[in-house]
Amino acid sequence: MSFFAFSPITAAASTIVARVSVDAQTMHVYIDGQLRYEWPVSTARAGKITPRGEWAPQWLSRWHRSSLYNDAPMPFAIFYDGDYAIHATDAISRLGRPASAGCVRLHPDNASLLFAMVQESGMENMRVVVID
Repeated sequence: MSFFAFSPITAAASTIVARVSVDAQTMHVYIDGQLRYEWPVSTARAGKITPRGEWAPQWLSRWHRSSLYNDAPMPFAIFYDGDYAIHATDAISRLGRPASAGCVRLHPDNASLLFAMVQESGMENMRVVVID
């Protein structure tokens, strides 16, 4: 009688935390607890809201278009709270100040990088944290 010991072969997935400061209009991206990136963002403009809290991503959409805002492009969307997402914007000149309908907007290069990191590590290994 022979016994086989099986140990799963798994790559260690990185833990990603995207921490958004609404007051500072910045996102800090931590990988395995280490600050790796600091990017300007745009959150909700006057009369709109970007919810505060902590979430795991719910779903990813590479070429998303808004069903709420006239089919507006939302590339590299990481949805984390219902209709709220982190996504790329073509309004790059508005980054660093409130300008969105509630989502967290990023430069397309940064949104693409974050999206790829989440795809590689898995949504279960990411947290979105939005603070004042």
